[in-house]
Amino acid sequence: MSAVPDVMLNNGQQIPQFGFGVFQIEPADTAGAVSTALQAGYRHIDTAQMYGNEKEVGEAIGKSGLDRADVFVTSKLNNGFHRPDDARRAFDDSLDALGIDYIDLFLIHWPLPTRYDGDYVSTWQTLEEFYRAGRARSIGVSNFQPHHLRRLHTECEIPPAVNQIEVHPYLTQDDVRAFCGEHQIAVEAWSPIAQGMVLDDPTIVSIASGAGKSPAQVVLRWHIERGDIIFPKSVTPARIRENIDIFDFELSGQDTEAISALNRNLRTGPDPDTFDMIPD
Repeated sequence: MSAVPDVMLNNGQQIPQFGFGVFQIEPADTAGAVSTALQAGYRHIDTAQMYGNEKEVGEAIGKSGLDRADVFVTSKLNNGFHRPDDARRAFDDSLDALGIDYIDLFLIHWPLPTRYDGDYVSTWQTLEEFYRAGRARSIGVSNFQPHHLRRLHTECEIPPAVNQIEVHPYLTQDDVRAFCGEHQIAVEAWSPIAQGMVLDDPTIVSIASGAGKSPAQVVLRWHIERGDIIFPKSVTPARIRENIDIFDFELSGQDTEAISALNRNLRTGPDPDTFDMIPD
């Protein structure tokens, strides 16, 4: 297996371009899945407070025998904790659950523009505190649209290092990616294979056949060649190993363009401008 490339963030920190996601993995299954991923060569784990499995992620990392500095850990702020004091307590809770003294990347999970009187700026300014204190090595956002990002750019001091958004061949997000590129904000793609929806697409199946790879591997490789940071999730050991086995081939420019042309602006997740769910 070839080495996973790093992406340089706008604050000089490096993030592995390929990682392991734990969204919708039950806590009881999380430690085993993360352990398998670390054994397979993954060095970037993406979790969140709302996933309910930070503790199990931390346990797997702690038992891995790897140095803390060798594993890049991302977590995200629970939607219910946007007010500054709540965000501070929640961040402390994440550190405790993960069993670490800093988080490599901490994100606002959703902008929630219809909640908190539309104020996600004070939430971001609280993340800036974590960054200045070195307790979060990088900070960023998730599911922010360009108009949300413009407000942070205007009212805050530290620009987001990343924007984690839904991206896959049926939702290429060209406008958001272009804005992020202009402002040196790295793009992370969640739902990179559209929850499996794109894997039967004839274009992708044909390219995969020609490359001698699976459709999932071809789609993940498409993301890598576009510059996206990705972290597919699975609890199946064989699939975990297969997903990271994408660094021994490349797609032609023609194939990359053919996959990009599949865009139909199809979301598998919520609209960031209207989503307002706060967990019970």
